[in-house]
Amino acid sequence: MPARKKTIIKRKVRNWTASDSADLYGVEDWSNGYFNVSRTGEVEVHLRDTDGTSRNVSLRAIMDGLAERGTDAPVLLRFRDLLRARIDELNMSFRKAIKAVKYQGEYRGVYPIKVNQQRQIVEEVVSYGARYHYGLEAGSKPELIAAMAMMCDDEAFLMCNGYKDDEFIDLALMGQRMGLNICLILEMPNELPAIMDRARKLGMEPNLGVRVRLAAKGSGHWSESAGDKSVFGLNAAQVIDVVDQLKAANMLHCLKVLHYHQGSQIPNISVIREGLTEACRIYIDLVREGAPMGTLDMGGGLAVDYDGSQTNFHSSCNYSIEEYARDIVEVVGEMCTKCGVAHPTLVTESGRAVTAYHSVLIFNILDVTSAPGLDSTAPALPENPSEILKALDETHRMLTRKNIQECYNDANYYRDQLRMQFFYGNASLRERGTGEAIYWHIMGLISRRLAEMSEIPEDLKEVSDNMVDFYYANFSLFQSLPDSWAIDQLFPVMPIQRLCERPTQKSVLVDITCDCDGKVDKFIDREDVATSLPLHEVEGTENYYIAIFLVGAYQETLGDIHNLLGDTNVVGVHLENGRPVFTNEEEGDSVADVLTYVKYDPKALVSKFRAIAERAVEAGRITPRQRRDALEAYRDGLNGYTYYEL
Repeated sequence: MPARKKTIIKRKVRNWTASDSADLYGVEDWSNGYFNVSRTGEVEVHLRDTDGTSRNVSLRAIMDGLAERGTDAPVLLRFRDLLRARIDELNMSFRKAIKAVKYQGEYRGVYPIKVNQQRQIVEEVVSYGARYHYGLEAGSKPELIAAMAMMCDDEAFLMCNGYKDDEFIDLALMGQRMGLNICLILEMPNELPAIMDRARKLGMEPNLGVRVRLAAKGSGHWSESAGDKSVFGLNAAQVIDVVDQLKAANMLHCLKVLHYHQGSQIPNISVIREGLTEACRIYIDLVREGAPMGTLDMGGGLAVDYDGSQTNFHSSCNYSIEEYARDIVEVVGEMCTKCGVAHPTLVTESGRAVTAYHSVLIFNILDVTSAPGLDSTAPALPENPSEILKALDETHRMLTRKNIQECYNDANYYRDQLRMQFFYGNASLRERGTGEAIYWHIMGLISRRLAEMSEIPEDLKEVSDNMVDFYYANFSLFQSLPDSWAIDQLFPVMPIQRLCERPTQKSVLVDITCDCDGKVDKFIDREDVATSLPLHEVEGTENYYIAIFLVGAYQETLGDIHNLLGDTNVVGVHLENGRPVFTNEEEGDSVADVLTYVKYDPKALVSKFRAIAERAVEAGRITPRQRRDALEAYRDGLNGYTYYEL
């Protein structure tokens, strides 16, 4: 009987597409419609052209255009269109909610400039926001001085929070006299006598507000911003004391604003409703006490969905801007109507939600260190190997999917025994090196087996997490992404090119600060926090660019000069007649710049170095020509970018 032919079924492996990359990195989840992946595999940003049409612009094309102009990575890109879109969305959401429930008051937002005090951003917020009478909030004297000069709309609020000395108070009162809509918010009990005294000396009555310390707590990272442990705001007894002081001075008519703040990035809408309900009850009772009031300022808290999960996770939120606005308008409207109190003007101090999307940090990858043990072959044993080396080699040879746990345990045991022998002088460095190479090869084999398994045993998850490549990135975490280091804030991270190719490398980003904390090893994931980021193999000399999105809030303001790595290059991008236009370009800090921040004098440094070089000439260690070359290199270094330059 003839042998039956084997039928070989070839399964067609579907090619990786740009859509797969968009899904892998969750672009549609976190981008709010501002970014997408093109069919050609590049990240695009949606910008509005001069004719009003929306167009997609490749981030890779922007970086290529900047490189041709001599602007190196890392670069912070600012898109004014995204800032404007967020201002529109916030204000139109409140207008829609006000109309839907027939609310009798208005919405007047203010931008807290502590979120990002950069002049370009504040100017854009004030100028574009004028159509909505969008104002500012200042929490310090420097911020007040900047904000007063920026105000161009007498109807927009300028809310004054924070510590206030006499100079701060005088400035605010003079601004009020000049017609600015300034309100001094009482943060602490002892502020009222100082404000009353300064107002009396200037012969005027201040616009006053009071910040109340709610019993209702916030949620997320900043849950302690409200509740009894809050460091700012007045409790119920202190609020009543303010009312009594104002009554005694015949100035209760100056109290016009109730302000509270539950914290930044509140992920849970129910927490917002709870705090608002308590604040509304206080507002209503202040009206009953005889204060005119008229304005309810809910502070910040409107969250950004950094990870796109739409949950109450601290890097997400379970509500949209539209839902946020509708809930606020409904709660305040229903409570005030029920109590016969006029509907107040609603104010929010949304900073993160307004600015986060508009800035994108892009940097290039400088080098890659592959995970150990992923080589195709195991290292050969030396002549006359020790018993431990033989045991490690045998473990490698017997590894199968069925005994993966046993081999993992054995490999760790033999590795530890070898290290102990080395410690006591019973094994050489070469033997230890060979043993650890075999060990890591075993871990590499186990890692590949685990990648094929639907469920990974708990004891083996550490193997999968540890087998990652280190991608050395041309940026400073502490300068450009401090919240990632300080509070484990998650940001969307992905390559901006080659997205039609499957990313095969499990990676961690390492910055150039030479600090063990200078790495990004937590990434957004639909189900949990991922410990690695899928990236492509770096090929040749082509720049491989990584982008970190949603960095417009706080990151520029909080960044420091760890390792003397300064501000990055900054470029504003918008469209005119179908092509990207680069504006408001700011060169990143030079070495000389950051040295002056820590009180070095660049000229004095050159003089000191010149003296050292001259002594080297006199000692015969270098020639006069070499001295000149060394001085030129030193001066070039002082004038250069603090980051890696190609």
